[in-house]
Amino acid sequence: MPSSRRLLKKNSRRIVIKIGSNVIASHRQGLDEKRMKGIAKEVAALREEGREVLLVSSGSILCGMEKLALPRPPKTIPMKQAAAAVGQSRLMWAYEKFFARYDIKVAQILLTGDVVADRKRFINARNTLMTLLKYQILPIINENDTVTVDEIKLGDNDHLAAQVTHLVDASLLIILSDVDGLYTEDPGKNPKASLVPIVETVTPKIKKMAGGVMTSGGTGGMATKVKTAEKVADYGVATLILNGTVPGLIKRALHSEDLGTLFLPKLARLSSRKHWIAHSLRTKGELTLDQGAVGALLKKGRSLLPSGIHSLSGKFGVGDAVLCLSPEGKEIAKGLTNYSASEMMRIKGIHSSKIEKVLGYKATDEIIHRDNLVITDES
Repeated sequence: MPSSRRLLKKNSRRIVIKIGSNVIASHRQGLDEKRMKGIAKEVAALREEGREVLLVSSGSILCGMEKLALPRPPKTIPMKQAAAAVGQSRLMWAYEKFFARYDIKVAQILLTGDVVADRKRFINARNTLMTLLKYQILPIINENDTVTVDEIKLGDNDHLAAQVTHLVDASLLIILSDVDGLYTEDPGKNPKASLVPIVETVTPKIKKMAGGVMTSGGTGGMATKVKTAEKVADYGVATLILNGTVPGLIKRALHSEDLGTLFLPKLARLSSRKHWIAHSLRTKGELTLDQGAVGALLKKGRSLLPSGIHSLSGKFGVGDAVLCLSPEGKEIAKGLTNYSASEMMRIKGIHSSKIEKVLGYKATDEIIHRDNLVITDES
């Protein structure tokens, strides 16, 4: 077996396991208690090996559909939220029942996007999760679908799993889906498509493979899983996609069997703060840079100065996240700005020494300091 597979057994002490809704529930039959029993058994076995485990579980809406006797998936936001509210308690009750057989206590954690976007709340959420692990309580995490709106919505639970992996400094993310992993093509359309066992780097070719390949339920297709693996790799963590409908694969994969698709981590990982900037914050605006500024950021690791800004868009304030674009409109970086949009409109293109003369004051020489800047495209 490849050395990277063998290292999974040794290096995966703290694991985040994302369970897709299609693994434990269905539109027609509701919760699959038999599969949940199996997952509880597998997680208990991991803990017996001395591993710490956190679950990110979808399925609340499907559980709610079952309890509400809905004939088809709800389409309106209020109905989805109502189904999630009804289903979440059903989902947690089932988890508590099955894990109690192994004397494992569980805790429900419901997150929204504003929690991970605010640094203080991010750290508070981290402290809560770490305390639960300290007391050997199994956190079961979901997005708070009952109250989320676009402004605070995390998106799909693949993205949530990436955020949790970062929150707790996990050493491995496992995504359980109803497919065996990433294929060279959509296996539903081409029976000759082959499974990709290892992905060293998420390239445009890899993203194209994931394309529009959707799982049979839930909101996240293979494209979102590949994007999640890319985010997690930035933090120096591997991602393993497995078929969660097949019992026993987790243990077998962690004991070096060549199963699923393993996405390798980057060797040069981002710091926790820079990963938070890159993957947890929503951007409020865009800065189009001149070619000189692009070179200074990409090749010299410099801060962004006002002289390098050609134009800007959006409404943002001091400390907000903004994207940095090349003259051709290609995203190259993301960072926290030291000046608001209205201030920047007045100082773009000028030398830093003239900021005070134009504004009547000067916060800093830099629009974005390099410590608050993350390169997002180095190609």
